[in-house]
Amino acid sequence: MNTRRVQAHDLRLRGMSYNEIRLKLGVPKSTLSSWLRDVPLPEEAKGRIDEKSRLGVVNGLIKRNKEQTSRAQEKARAIRDGAAREIHAHVRNNLSLIGIVLYWAEGYKRLRVTNGIERTGHAISFVNADPEAVRIFVRFLIEVLHVDKEDIRINMRLYKTIDEQGAKKYWQKVTSLSDMNFRSKTTYLVSGASKGKRPINRLPYGTLQVEVYDTEKFHRLLGLIEGVKKSW
Repeated sequence: MNTRRVQAHDLRLRGMSYNEIRLKLGVPKSTLSSWLRDVPLPEEAKGRIDEKSRLGVVNGLIKRNKEQTSRAQEKARAIRDGAAREIHAHVRNNLSLIGIVLYWAEGYKRLRVTNGIERTGHAISFVNADPEAVRIFVRFLIEVLHVDKEDIRINMRLYKTIDEQGAKKYWQKVTSLSDMNFRSKTTYLVSGASKGKRPINRLPYGTLQVEVYDTEKFHRLLGLIEGVKKSW
């Protein structure tokens, strides 16, 4: 009697699939199909094979989903990288437009009024927590509006949990400005984290206020913003 056929018969009765038997005995699936097609499987063995089949389908779906997610992430990264390269060509010589739009979005534009009378002195004031937005706006002040570095004033707005000296070093590196530009007194804010409204480390270096006390440049910047609006 064929010993491997007997072994295959026994393994099939234990609930092994053709694939498992093929790997164990080295017998082709076509041969196993011929040998075992009439072998009655116990219910327990049928259940085991069905469960393995189900798990195989589930694992296949999980693997496919992971691959699809990975491909989607790669595609998203490729799109973002391509857009970054594309915009670089557009804005390489448009620091002025970027600075104007940044101030339009994030700068203080309301005229100062006291007792119903408009003040004659106004300041450029830009507040942001994004280091790149801050860095670009400082460049815009110096290179486009021709503000002297020493006329730029920096006010850090921190929470009590933030190390002041660490934050100062961080923002000095971002802005390429020195101690003389930073106000000696830091503004401390009430953290939303202390009220349970957001994670405590959401803004690890707080926000930065960039100010220039120059009324003419303030009005010029407002005029540039109006020009951008009318251009579209």
